[in-house]
Amino acid sequence: MLRESRLFVRSFLFAGASGLAFFVFPGAAAAQAQAGDGARAQDSGGLQEVVVTAQRRSENSQRVPLSIQTIDGQAIANAGYTNVTDLQYLAPGVQYDPTQGAAFQIRGVGTTSWDFSNAKSVNVVVDDVVMDGQRANGLTGMVDIARVDVLMGPQGTLFGKNSTSGVIAVSTNKPRLGVTALRASASYGEHNDRILNATVNLPLGQYAALRISGFDQAQDGFGRNVTLNRLVGSVHEYGGRAKLYFEPNAGFDVTISGDYAHHWDSSVRTPVSGQPTNVTAILNSLGVYPGPKNADTADSNYGAIETEEWGASARIHAKLGDYNLTSISAYRYTLYNNNTPASLTPIDKYAYIPFNYGHLFTEKVSQEFHLASPQERPIAWFLGLFYNRLEATQTQLQWATLGAPVYTNGVPISTLYALTGAIGKSGNTSLFHAVNETAAAFGQVQFNLSDRFRVAVGGRYTHDNVSQSLSYITVDPQQVAGFTPKFVATTAPPVFPYGSVKGDNFSVRVSPEFQITPTAMLYATVSTGYKPAGIAFVGNKYAPYRHETVKAYEVGLKSEWFNHRLRFNIDVFRSDFTDFQATILTQVPDGGGGFLLATAIGNAGGLRTQGVEATLAVRPTRSLSLSASGSYTDAWFTNYVYNPTTNYTNTRLPNSPDFSATAAVDYDHAISDGMKVKAHADYAYRSTYWTVVGQPDYSRVPGFGLVNARLSAVTADNKLEFGVFARNLFDTYFSTGWQLYGQLGLLHYTSPNARRTAGVFANVNF
Repeated sequence: MLRESRLFVRSFLFAGASGLAFFVFPGAAAAQAQAGDGARAQDSGGLQEVVVTAQRRSENSQRVPLSIQTIDGQAIANAGYTNVTDLQYLAPGVQYDPTQGAAFQIRGVGTTSWDFSNAKSVNVVVDDVVMDGQRANGLTGMVDIARVDVLMGPQGTLFGKNSTSGVIAVSTNKPRLGVTALRASASYGEHNDRILNATVNLPLGQYAALRISGFDQAQDGFGRNVTLNRLVGSVHEYGGRAKLYFEPNAGFDVTISGDYAHHWDSSVRTPVSGQPTNVTAILNSLGVYPGPKNADTADSNYGAIETEEWGASARIHAKLGDYNLTSISAYRYTLYNNNTPASLTPIDKYAYIPFNYGHLFTEKVSQEFHLASPQERPIAWFLGLFYNRLEATQTQLQWATLGAPVYTNGVPISTLYALTGAIGKSGNTSLFHAVNETAAAFGQVQFNLSDRFRVAVGGRYTHDNVSQSLSYITVDPQQVAGFTPKFVATTAPPVFPYGSVKGDNFSVRVSPEFQITPTAMLYATVSTGYKPAGIAFVGNKYAPYRHETVKAYEVGLKSEWFNHRLRFNIDVFRSDFTDFQATILTQVPDGGGGFLLATAIGNAGGLRTQGVEATLAVRPTRSLSLSASGSYTDAWFTNYVYNPTTNYTNTRLPNSPDFSATAAVDYDHAISDGMKVKAHADYAYRSTYWTVVGQPDYSRVPGFGLVNARLSAVTADNKLEFGVFARNLFDTYFSTGWQLYGQLGLLHYTSPNARRTAGVFANVNF
């Protein structure tokens, strides 16, 4: 049934659009960012004005007293990246953790917990809808993107969901009235890298329009499962989005959106070091050599990660005289399946955890209201109400042999240790259920005291109700293991199988700004933020944790020079966190008298992140554009004593490099009346960082840089484009995560971007 539904979805997405989609950019789908009203024309010779909605109004980013990094759809297409998680290579100061938290970090700070009820420090917001479910990013394929705004620091006074570290706001292109248009694209490269994207815009009479986008992209892996003779690290994603826009008059409009995305990959953990001598010998005999560049595995099970995500929203906007009222209603569903074997060797030779599965699904509903006054008045204000309910259910299954073979001479083992089973309980699998409810009122008042001086004051009241329970169910081992063993439970059940916490908070933001010249602004911001307390279970241990707060300070300069040909922005920031919700490794019984390492949430007494961010953009000629941005971040625990023998004070935050930077060059020049040439190159760098709290040596990821490039010929009317591309031009290898799993040793994940991919592309635009 699931396979049939997927086939239907894929057929629907491409019935109208993909049939014509035979040309494409090497990456995301590519729709160019739409310029805001009053934007400077590109042919004026200056830099194009960047219009953002960081303060929930359309305004020039140079007049917004916030540190913002804006990436338009064309920049994403130029770089060739295909996933929202690749934004970390386009925005310095942004990092994505693919391991415990599977979440973004900004300025070194983010959610690193695997616990699915833990609120995110960085929220991804797509078309004003918060993607707050774990593993939910709302947009797997970067198709038809207008722009992405990365907002640094606490944002609770302006966005519905409180965010202590920042917001990644994705805006997709809206339907255009009276316009029939098609953009279709395709690319093919090394490693069977193939991408197909299409977007169609259709007018529906005078007052309505429909926009449909679809994508299908895949790449073969570069690691090898030696026992099954299959590639690991392969990726396949497909999905799409439909938006219906209705505007009967200038004072009323409705946008109804629906989206679907499916992701599958075989990116499993591979061995690095620390395995027992006998396991290492077996691996070597099979052609697997553990090391920092190893991408091979000998597991007899074929691990895979699969996610499905879909949702719908309705955005209603009405003019009430001079005021703007907006309602945003949304529903989202996410399914996540994880099968990541960790035995490292064939099941007939050696095994630790041969059966390791996780199943998570989330449902959320949200409602948000905004009422905004005209911006140009002496006192301008914005008010909002927000409600969000997220319900999550997770099944965890870990059945272990603790080193014994699963099969001996074709005979299966008679006993398995149920690491997710409890003594005295009949179930062999853990079942978690969580409900997170948030209600908030927020807003901001801006005092336009003069043409040069403005002060914004914002506030947010939040009420949270968080609950989680742990129970046990029986999973049929025949369907998982292929035989029916006897199960031995490993731990006692929790003393408290259920817990709930409630919390209230009031956060503030004060931001004065002074217009030094018509093109230079100095601003300062003082703000606070909050994350609710929660409940977690580590093994069978009931582990509540306290709420988290932050005080943030920022001073910045935004400026343009030489008739808008040069743009330079710089800011200095500092954020002090109290009771930061950090994740550490802790020991849980393995059922055989030993211990395995699991992640647990603990409150760090103090955390500080501080640094400098700067961006530079130059357009020396009409044909040439240059840009660069960089971030220095010093993020460390000022006070974190987890227990009498574990002290992480003065250690760096995980997944937080000191330095990160990007640079790009674009050249667009006519070579004849009907043809022009386009060239692009970009560079992304991040310095050394550690993936585990406490900076253990084994979790160190050396610094690396990635270069992407493309060269194409384009018709003068921009309807046809043909070219070549290269991602990771210099074939730089890197790992995205390092984890120590007791006797399993040190394991790591590789990235599809950790090798060179070159190919050809084309694009057609009608």
